[in-house]
Amino acid sequence: MTATTIVQIVWAISALGLIILVLLHSPKGDGIGAIGGQAQLFSSTKSAEDTLNRVTWALTVIFMGLTVVLSAGWLPK
Repeated sequence: MTATTIVQIVWAISALGLIILVLLHSPKGDGIGAIGGQAQLFSSTKSAEDTLNRVTWALTVIFMGLTVVLSAGWLPK
């Protein structure tokens, strides 16, 4: 396996993980639902939500970094 293949595999796994994590996030209640007063004004952030945010941001940075590396052709083929 070449370096490009390994990076492409990690890139694909990070993309799938990012999709799953974004879907796991709880809705914030903004938009049309806020008109009816259903939005919470004061909500405390839980440690699980903070951890989910951190992992999502980490996967975002990995995905975007690998996208730049793969599109620039910096790896040998």
